[in-house]
Amino acid sequence: MDSGQPDIRASDADRAAVTQILEHAVGQGMLTLDEYAERIDVVLAARTRRELDTVIADLPHVRRQPAPAPPEVLKSWMSSIQRKGQWTVPARIQLVTRMCSTALDFTSAVLHSPVVHIDIDDYFSSTELILPDGATADLNGIGNVASSTAVKVTSSPPSRSLHVVVTGKVRFGSVTAKHPFGTALRRLLK
Repeated sequence: MDSGQPDIRASDADRAAVTQILEHAVGQGMLTLDEYAERIDVVLAARTRRELDTVIADLPHVRRQPAPAPPEVLKSWMSSIQRKGQWTVPARIQLVTRMCSTALDFTSAVLHSPVVHIDIDDYFSSTELILPDGATADLNGIGNVASSTAVKVTSSPPSRSLHVVVTGKVRFGSVTAKHPFGTALRRLLK
């Protein structure tokens, strides 16, 4: 794992990824069972990513990908969250709302990734995702409890410019993915 930050503490996910690489190497005949056992002991005792890197350094074409960045957490209770204009959009957003109004406008946003994953944990709130022309959205991963989900943009195939994937739970609330202007107004303008 050449992450550029080798002295970062190793997580359980880092150890699991290296273990998977070692299991693959045994299956391919690159390691004997004794070598595998020795390396697993090192993996389990590893405290930093550098220590994990040494375990797989001699295996050809095997490099662990760095762990994904943690999601940006947006929390709000009995208030509102609004992001518009040229705000920086991370690849993953965790939205925790209670009796809230949330509007995330992606039309002028600065994107780090063409796919944005949003995980919602919501009670009694409304969430509005405003997407630019050509963007797509997938809200099929939302579990609704007395709630509504509306996709007013194309849902598939995923767009190359922006595709928003929303998962999580919405209780007594709503989630809407739409373009900046309503569908009826967009038809009139064409």
